[in-house]
Amino acid sequence: MPIPELMAGWQRFRTGRFEQQRELMERIAREGQRPNVLMIACCDSRVDPAIVFDCDPGSLFVVRNVANLVPPCEGAGSYHGTSAGVEFAVSVLGVQHVVVLGHSRCGGIASLLAGPPATEEPMRFVAQWLEIAQEARTAALTPPGLDAIERANLCERLAIRLSLRNLETFPAVRSRIERGQLHLHGWHYDLHGGMLTVLDAATQRFVPVEG
Repeated sequence: MPIPELMAGWQRFRTGRFEQQRELMERIAREGQRPNVLMIACCDSRVDPAIVFDCDPGSLFVVRNVANLVPPCEGAGSYHGTSAGVEFAVSVLGVQHVVVLGHSRCGGIASLLAGPPATEEPMRFVAQWLEIAQEARTAALTPPGLDAIERANLCERLAIRLSLRNLETFPAVRSRIERGQLHLHGWHYDLHGGMLTVLDAATQRFVPVEG
């Protein structure tokens, strides 16, 4: 059964942006996608990368998960959705940039720090997934004197850095970086002010983008 607000939105899209960009829509339908950027983002409903960066359809290949984490490359387990997305974007689409996009007030990071919220059934999938970032949690809990928001903000950034390091465990990623064909980026988006900070590779500090 249709969801009224989504059907209304689709109608606005179909008569608005779709018509305005019909040539683009027909071209990418005909020729396929050729995104230059893989964006690994949180599945938080408040942070849609295509909206935040005002991108046209076909510009971003987006992988979204809880807390925008990237696991290390490994063959254990049964399902590897994020790893499959990385592999496809790098090896098949040939993207030139991979961005790990974190954000403020991240519920996944909050659960990492304090534990998953109480639910009728234990959140075993979320808990197991967040184990990827235990190193970031430990480091974020170490400095004294931080309030809850400051500690969460630190953990969000540490998790981005950890995910970037995990990306380099994928052979296809590492080889393309070594050949100068792929570049990794860590970005953090602030929900309140819309500000963006980016990880400086030399200093390993997040610096604001002017705009």
